[in-house]
Amino acid sequence: MNFLEKRILQEGIVLSDTVLKVDAFLNHQIDPLLMKEIGAEFAERFKEDGVTKILTIESSGIAPAVFAGLALGVPVLFARKKKSLTLHEGLLTSKVFSFTKQEESEISISSKFLRRNERVLIIDDFLAHGEAASALCELAENAGAAVAGIGIVIEKSFQQGREKLEQEGYKIESIARIQSMNENGIQFVCGEKEAALHE
Repeated sequence: MNFLEKRILQEGIVLSDTVLKVDAFLNHQIDPLLMKEIGAEFAERFKEDGVTKILTIESSGIAPAVFAGLALGVPVLFARKKKSLTLHEGLLTSKVFSFTKQEESEISISSKFLRRNERVLIIDDFLAHGEAASALCELAENAGAAVAGIGIVIEKSFQQGREKLEQEGYKIESIARIQSMNENGIQFVCGEKEAALHE
């Protein structure tokens, strides 16, 4: 069991068999030391892939992406979900459907920060259906960049996101892969099982 799986068992809250709440350390309150460890792990896994830039989506992907960028020594670019008065020229856009929020949103980046021939590492907090990662890959490729890989903090392996992205030819590295979860606990792909979560 790795460091992130242990943290999920300690502080994660299973709201349903598809929804995991990790706002104690990832997507509301952020643990910088944990993010530093996550960034170092991504840097290790993608060190041979020639990454020149990291691309993520606001807001929960930013913290792990920044620490991965620090470890790899490359800039981090994040796609905005809302229009900005200062971001209006040379926009690249894509659509993302959120199953958690049950809504579609448009994400955008400025083309001046993503150039042709760059090798882009996509980073996101969760992988479920693969919608956000696919949209980020589309942005990178529309800019003429190559996707070096996709780094995921927590993957819900019981949903089809990984299969979809692998069929499209992307390398995926997830730090924690959840096989199943319910009120009795979480089982990770590695086979580790915990009967009850920390309360």
